[in-house]
Amino acid sequence: MKRMIVSMTVGLALVLATALVPTLASAESAQSLRGKLALSEQKSPPRAPKLKLDQDKFDRNFKTQPPLVPHKVAKYRVNLKANRCLKCHDKANYKEEESPMVGKSHYMDADGKEMKKINMGRYFCMQCHVPQADAKPLVANTFKGTN
Repeated sequence: MKRMIVSMTVGLALVLATALVPTLASAESAQSLRGKLALSEQKSPPRAPKLKLDQDKFDRNFKTQPPLVPHKVAKYRVNLKANRCLKCHDKANYKEEESPMVGKSHYMDADGKEMKKINMGRYFCMQCHVPQADAKPLVANTFKGTN
């Protein structure tokens, strides 16, 4: 019985290996966004896109899309001890700073109860919110937003 299982496993491995050979060959002819450079070669990085700070806001492409940030954030400090974003956008400060308040969902706990302080799962703003940039798409697409 044990020999039969081993021989079936070896046979299955051989079948899978021969099935993957054409796939590997076609993978060599695939083009990446790097072009035809070998992985060991370096290409100079593309220019950073110019921030779009002259517009009020970019439209969202779908209802739950995090809003883009219409100002520079490159030197903002966000760590466990400090969050520069909350200086202007926290419940306590947004009116005085004339800034939009952080979304109410950011003040909810896992059970949906409202908290006085921001939920730490939503504390690191720049995981979702990025500066508005006039960047052309890396690849062509025909995406149409739902708004």
